[in-house]
Amino acid sequence: MTQTVPAQARRVPRIRLGMVGGGQGAFIGAVHRIAARIDDQYELVAGCFSSTPEKSAASAAELGVGRAYGDFAQMAMREARRKDGIEAVAIVTPNHLHAPVARAFLKRGIHVICDKPLTATLPEARKLAGAAADSDALFVLTHNYTGYPMVRQARAMIASGELGEIRLVQVEYAQDWLAEPIEQAGNKQAGWRTDPAQSGAGGAIGDIGTHAFNLAGFVTGLELEALAADLQSFVPGRAVDDNGHVLLRYRGGARGMLWCSQVASGCENALRLRVYGSRAGIEWAQEEPNALWVTPLGRPRYRLSRGGAGTGLEAARLTRIPAGHPEGYLEGFANIYAEAARAILARRDGAVPDPAATFPGIREGLEGVAFVDACLRSSKRNGAWVALAL
Repeated sequence: MTQTVPAQARRVPRIRLGMVGGGQGAFIGAVHRIAARIDDQYELVAGCFSSTPEKSAASAAELGVGRAYGDFAQMAMREARRKDGIEAVAIVTPNHLHAPVARAFLKRGIHVICDKPLTATLPEARKLAGAAADSDALFVLTHNYTGYPMVRQARAMIASGELGEIRLVQVEYAQDWLAEPIEQAGNKQAGWRTDPAQSGAGGAIGDIGTHAFNLAGFVTGLELEALAADLQSFVPGRAVDDNGHVLLRYRGGARGMLWCSQVASGCENALRLRVYGSRAGIEWAQEEPNALWVTPLGRPRYRLSRGGAGTGLEAARLTRIPAGHPEGYLEGFANIYAEAARAILARRDGAVPDPAATFPGIREGLEGVAFVDACLRSSKRNGAWVALAL
């Protein structure tokens, strides 16, 4: 017997998603596609996956995507004209293409979900911020570590005053995958990430330093006043930095230190954050993402677990499975996509967006590029203190 499903019980149609970049041989495109699928709120229907029509078509066929384009501008124009055209586009290209691709879709009212950093240069970032302000479309930046439940827990604890007055911020992001000149051996990822024409003038500071800077600001809510940076290129012949040490001065008096490195032998993806206030501190590490250590003044440190006792609503709303079952990188990415989906669906329905939905946007992207620019200026001046040129 066939049963009719009541209209109010039928699922909302998936968000029609496009993608620029992320074709065969790419890393981050696959991550975005998995993240978009985890909560089943998006359907990838079109893409300009590579720089040539042939490669784009081959990637589309491999992914089972019906519409392939060889040019992102053509894709934006044609998709905007279709009744079943894409509602949002994921941009997963090298950094130098973020700005022109994003502008092409923003001006046609198509929501943008862009990988970080926002752009390769600060002038591009400012121009893109203007385009986003002039568009009715949403702009989402995938600083995926802000989607981890225990990062949200730490943020909520600081916002509620549990740590007291914030005094010290220490954040580091250490990797070793560029400890040798693999860009000279044909490694595709290393090739564009160490090429200033594609990545921008910042190397490690732009690739992972922006993650560390964003994480510290997201969790603490502090605004940077000035920084002093010392950047290095340890691998001979490398045109961008592969290591950086940065001192941070925050408005209100807090002080911080940021270290990022892609030549730290033995480190895989060691993103760590420590924040200390007048009453307590917190410690979080991306390689153990389900734990948040709390260090109260005068009492033993204790561990909060994702999904466990002691965590609050901010962590719970981004938690999918019971405590003891690890969640991490892909789920953090998926949380950003899920938060974006809530906002996109609200726009689709003309409804008030969920006030709890939180994701990085154009402002965070502009701040990240300004951070890279300030680090480069400071390092060239032998570590002089400089302000962000927003």
